[in-house]
Amino acid sequence: MKRMVCLMLALVLAMSLAACGSSAKAPKTGVEDGVLTIAMECAYAPYNWTQNDDSNGAVPISNVPGSYANGYDVMIGKKIAEANGWKLEVIQSDWDSLVPGVQTGTFDAVIAGQSMTAERSEQVDFAGPYFYATIVCVAKKDGPFAGAKSISDLSGGKCTAQLATIWYDQCLPQIEGAQVLPASETAPAMLMALETGSVDFICTDMPTAQGAVAAYPDMTILDFSGTDGDFQFTEEVRAENVNIGVSVQKGNTELKNKIDSVLSTMTVDDMNALMQQAIAVQPLSE
Repeated sequence: MKRMVCLMLALVLAMSLAACGSSAKAPKTGVEDGVLTIAMECAYAPYNWTQNDDSNGAVPISNVPGSYANGYDVMIGKKIAEANGWKLEVIQSDWDSLVPGVQTGTFDAVIAGQSMTAERSEQVDFAGPYFYATIVCVAKKDGPFAGAKSISDLSGGKCTAQLATIWYDQCLPQIEGAQVLPASETAPAMLMALETGSVDFICTDMPTAQGAVAAYPDMTILDFSGTDGDFQFTEEVRAENVNIGVSVQKGNTELKNKIDSVLSTMTVDDMNALMQQAIAVQPLSE
């Protein structure tokens, strides 16, 4: 009888170990329900924006009934979801809530024009890049800084950029004599500050600038990249702030790899062409 009990216990133990081994071979991605839930501001054209219908491939915003999200980030999200056989869900979330949301698993990933900075990489893991964006300034065509050839030519001007970005924290302080006003909470607020004359110029990335001049034809892009008059960073810092990535929960290697398997098939030309499609259909660009 004791031998029988021992044999039964050994069998149960073996089955338990087998089960553990089986689960270890199938790491979770967070998308086991078949729905890839991504978050973005839905207010950062041409990366993402909100519209009132599903035109041009827009996707419903699940936490804002009756509204739809579109833009480059949505287009990338759709590519990732379709390649993996997932449905796509978009959640609207404020900029400073994006990293905490992915950390806590509120959403599976953030696709929101985030630079792959070292600081963010301590909090989340990044797939990508899914775009490469140079840093530029934007001014009014009829303003005193429209002809600026370097950041030194911007001295004395009033300026701003979006809150919690390299543009505000590291770029604007490099302009000697600039009057740096409080940061704008959103990209639209930043653009409105320039449009209304509250500031003389803003600092942002190239896609945002291209979207701006499409929406506001009275604006012009000041691109100092490749010159001695550009913003100065170490190569490492420049790279991490030009590279735009998809953030996932720290340690979620399985989801990161599935996203990377899609993004790795895209060339820089593919990315630029898709961004131009987004710019062409963004609000106010027609």
